[in-house]
Amino acid sequence: MRSIKTYLAIVVVAAMGITQQAGAKSWTLNECIDYALANNITLKKNVLQQRSALEDVKQAQAALMPSLSASTSQNVGYTPWPQEGQFVVNGDQVETRSDKASYNGSYGFNTSWTVWNGNQNRNQVKLNKLAAQQAELDSAETANLLKEQIAQLYVQILYSAEAISVNKESLATSQQNENRGKEMVEVGSLSRADLAQLSAQRAQDEYNIVQAESNLNNYKRQLKQLLQITSAEPFDVEIPNTTDAMALALIPTVADTYAAALESRPEIKNALLGIESSELSKKIAQAGRLPSINLNASAMTNTSTMNSNSFGTQIKNNFNIGAGVSVSIPIFDNRKTKTAVNKANIQQLNYELDLQQEQTTLFSDIENYWLQAVNNQNQFKSAQTATNSAQMSYDLLSEQFRLGLKNIVELMTGKDNLLTAKQNELQSKYLAILNIQMLKFYGSGNLDM
Repeated sequence: MRSIKTYLAIVVVAAMGITQQAGAKSWTLNECIDYALANNITLKKNVLQQRSALEDVKQAQAALMPSLSASTSQNVGYTPWPQEGQFVVNGDQVETRSDKASYNGSYGFNTSWTVWNGNQNRNQVKLNKLAAQQAELDSAETANLLKEQIAQLYVQILYSAEAISVNKESLATSQQNENRGKEMVEVGSLSRADLAQLSAQRAQDEYNIVQAESNLNNYKRQLKQLLQITSAEPFDVEIPNTTDAMALALIPTVADTYAAALESRPEIKNALLGIESSELSKKIAQAGRLPSINLNASAMTNTSTMNSNSFGTQIKNNFNIGAGVSVSIPIFDNRKTKTAVNKANIQQLNYELDLQQEQTTLFSDIENYWLQAVNNQNQFKSAQTATNSAQMSYDLLSEQFRLGLKNIVELMTGKDNLLTAKQNELQSKYLAILNIQMLKFYGSGNLDM
C-alpha cells in the first residue's frame, strides 16, 4: 500500500513539473535583448545621467539671457526718546518727522546681462551639448555590452540543450549494450565483471545527462539574472534551428569589420567627442585672459511712515531708475588662467590617448573573434569527419562485439570516442556560430540568430 502511495506521489509531482514547463514562456534572442534594454538598471541609470546632462544644456543656454530679480525690504524701528526737529536720512530721502515708531519699506527690480566674456558662455553651451551626446553614447556602450553578454549566454544555452540530446543518445546506446550484456551473461558468453563495466558506463551516461541539465539550468539562471527577472515563474528560451550552414557561413574579414566598427561603435564616437570637448574646454580657459562686459539696470523706490505723503505718492516720488555698464580686464590672476589652459591641453592629450586605446581594443576584440571563428569553423569541419569515422568505427565494433570478435574494453573505448567526437562537433559548431555573429554585430550592430 505504501509503495502505491509513493508511486502516485511521484506521478503527481512529475505531472506538476510538466505543467510548469508547459506554461513557461520561451524567449527568443531578440525578446531577451529588447527586455534587457527596457529593464536593465545600469541602462536606466545611464538614461538619468543623460537627462541630467540635458538639464545642464538648458541651464547654459539660459545663462545667455539677462537675469531679472525683484527685492524688497520691510523694517520697523522704535526710538523711545526722539529729538524734536531732528532730520533723519532714510536711504536717499530726508525725513522731517521723528516718530517713536517708524516703518520703512523698499522695493526694486534688478537686471544684469553678460554681453561678452570671451565667448565662455557660448562655448559652455557647446560643451554641455557634447556632454549630453557622450551620456547618450555611454548608454549605447552599455547596451552593446549587454547584447554581447546575452548572445553568449543564449548560445551556451543552445549548446547545453543539444548536449543533453547527445548524452541521451549515448545513454540509449549504453542501455542497449547493457541489455545485450545481460543476455550474453545468461548464455555464458560474457562475464559478470564485463557486465558490471557496461552498467557503470550506463550510469556514467546518466550522470552526464544530470550534469548537462545542471549546466543548462545554470546558464538559464545567469540569463534570467542578466535580464533582471525576479519572478519565480518558469523561464525558458526558444531553441532556433541552428544549421551546420550557419557554422560554415562566410566569415567577415577583420579589415571590413574594423572599418565598419570605426564608423558605428559608440566607444569610438565617445572618444572623438572627448577630443572635441577638450578643444572647447581650452577655449573657455583661454577666455580668462580676455575682458568681460556686463550691463546692469535697476528700478527702486521706498516708503516710510515718517513721511507725510501717502503711500502711492511716496512710491511715485521715490521711484528711481538706473543703468550702467561694467568692464572687467584681467591683469594678474595668480596664474589661474594659465593653469586652466595647461590642464585643458593635458586633458586633450589624454583624450587622444583614450581614442588610440579604444581603437586598439576594438581591433583586438574583432581580431580575436575572427581568429576564434576561423579556428572553430576548421575544428567543426574536422569534427564532422571525426564523428562520421567514430560512428562507423563504433557500429563495426558493436557488431563484432555481438559476434564475440571484440572484447568489452574495445567496445567501451569506441563508444567513448564517439561521444567525445559528437561533443567536439557540437562545441565547435556553436562557438563558430557565436564568433561569426559577433563579427557581424561589430560590423552592423545587429544580432540575428
